Amino acid sequence: MSAEQSTAWTVYIVECRDQTLYTGIAKDVQQRVQAHNDGRGAKYTAGRRPVTLIYQEQAPDRSAAQVREHAIKQLNAKQKRELMSS
Repeated sequence: MSAEQSTAWTVYIVECRDQTLYTGIAKDVQQRVQAHNDGRGAKYTAGRRPVTLIYQEQAPDRSAAQVREHAIKQLNAKQKRELMSS
């Protein structure tokens, strides 16, 4: 098992200044949120700063995180907000 496979990943959702939601994955969520707020994150969040971390869940590896990220991205905003409250 490689080092990357054994390192836990996190699926996260941030809320942008315009109340839209962005979903992503990271090994270090706090560092990634800071990158979004510094304008070094995704193009989507660059013009919607600041962003606030509102949800996160652990995944055992990158592959699982990507699968979960994709599933969350298929949800509408209401469903995502319901996910956060469960």
